[in-house]
Formats: sequence, structure tokens, C-alpha cells
Amino acid sequence: MPAHAAITPWHWVGFVGVILVLLALDLGAFHRHAHVVGFKEAFAWTAAWFLLAMLFPLALTRLGLWQGEPAIEYLTGYLVELSLSLDNVFVIAVIFAWFRVPPALQHRSLFWGILGALLMRGLMIGLGVALVRQFSWVLYLFGALLLVSGLKLCAAGQSEVRPERNLVLRLTRRVFSVTEEFDGQQFLVRRGGRWSLTPLALVLVTVESADLVFALDSIPAVFGVTQRPFVIFTSNVFAILGLRSLYFVLAGAISYFRFLKVGLALVLVFIGAKMLAAPWLHLPTLLSLATVVGILLVAIVASLVTAWGQDRP
Repeated sequence: MPAHAAITPWHWVGFVGVILVLLALDLGAFHRHAHVVGFKEAFAWTAAWFLLAMLFPLALTRLGLWQGEPAIEYLTGYLVELSLSLDNVFVIAVIFAWFRVPPALQHRSLFWGILGALLMRGLMIGLGVALVRQFSWVLYLFGALLLVSGLKLCAAGQSEVRPERNLVLRLTRRVFSVTEEFDGQQFLVRRGGRWSLTPLALVLVTVESADLVFALDSIPAVFGVTQRPFVIFTSNVFAILGLRSLYFVLAGAISYFRFLKVGLALVLVFIGAKMLAAPWLHLPTLLSLATVVGILLVAIVASLVTAWGQDRP
């Protein structure tokens, strides 16, 4: 087998097929009935998705599809996407609280929200790849957007999330009939001779629109790590798949990570500056990975130390 085989359409089909099978097993076998997801169950699923994400580049390296650089790019892209998704956990928690979503229904709404996010991000990645191939200067535009987003995030601090101001939510309520109460796991019900959305459908719409906003930062950020379409797509998919279970692990403790937003902002600034400086300065991918890991570790440790100090009598 050659040292570095090419990624073919069959590899794309095989990867997407395996992901669809895993999602079908998740919903159809393991979470067929609505129930409250406890910490132990959520932690086990988070560990399982993380293990799969780590085994994936090892498998492709073993098969000769990735050697060295692509595997490191994948790990860096996965870490960047996963870290940026942590801010999404806080937003999802606010959305669930605002809609008063029963705990037993939260997993269901997150499942379909994640599935929609995968489809949306796949389209955005495809569009991004096409633009970069046609117009190489788009990478500098991505870099500038990340730099500005990172600086704004640093200056904004802890911004308040207001679901009632969500434009997509307001348009959905104006166009469609919506019931007052939840109806189990149903997103659509027939009442009074016509179909109506349930509040769970509004939750899904709000989560999807919030993820779109986050994707506008996370997708360009991965392009700052690599321009290999398969690496970009697979790292995004694994990071998003782990987000659902990660929510149930961290939702109750997200307030302890007070410096996480600063760390995420610095990651965006670093990647944006790296993209803008690319014509004059080339940073090895391994150094980029180490920098991202270092920034996040400092932010997390500083947050935990500060929270521990405040909790002491």
C-alpha cells in the first residue's frame, strides 16, 4: 500500500454511512424512549464519542490514508471545533430554561438539533471549500473575520442570551400555528383539523439558528488549520456528535468556567492572525495544536482555581 493514499468518494460515502448507522442506533436502540439523561450516562457517551474521534485518525493512518500532517490537522481541527462548541453548551442551557423544556425531552431535541447541525455544516464546508479553491483570497477574509470575532468576544465578556429576540423564532411563530403545551416527543401535532408545531419544534428551530451563528466562527477557524475537505468535515462531525452528551455533563457546571470565553476568544485571535500572516510566516501544524491546547488548558485551570477559591469558606 502506498505511504499516502488518496481520499476517494467511496471514503466519503463510507464515513457518512457509518455515522448514519451510529445515529440510527443511538435514537432507535439506546434512546428510543424519552428519559432524563443522568451524569453517568452522559459521561459514558461523551467518553465513547471521544474514543471514536481519537481512533478515527489512528485507523486512517493504519490504512495508509493519512500520514503525519493530515492526522495532526484533524486533531487540531477537532479540538478547535470542540472547544468552540463549549460556548454553545451555555446557549443551549439558556434556551432549554427559557422554553422550560422537561428534562426527559432535552435529549430528543438535541438529537435532531445535532442532526440538523451536521447537515448545515456539511453544506457550509462544501461552500467554503469551493470558494477557497476558486478564490484563494477568501482565506484572508476568513482570517480577518476570526480576528474581529475574537477581539469582540474578548471585549464583550459574558453576554446575555435572549431567545425571545431570535429572528428565526419570531418568524416561525408568525408563519405557523403553535400549541401552548408540549406533547411528549412530538414536534408536529394535528389539532382542530390543522397541523400545528409544538413548543419542542420551536426549541429545535432556536437551537439550529443558534448553531448557525456559532458555525460562522467555527467553520472558518478549521479552514485556518487545514484546507483538506475530508479532514475539515470529519473533525467537525466528531466534535458535533460529542456535543449532545457533553451538554448533559457540563450544563450544570458551565458557570465554573468563567475564563473559558476568554480562552475561546484567544483561540480565534490566534487562528485568525495565523491565517493573515500565512504569506510571511508558516507555523507548523504541531505548533498550532500545542498553542491551542495551551490556551485552553490555561483558561480551564484558571477558571477552576478561581471557582475553588471562591467556594472556600
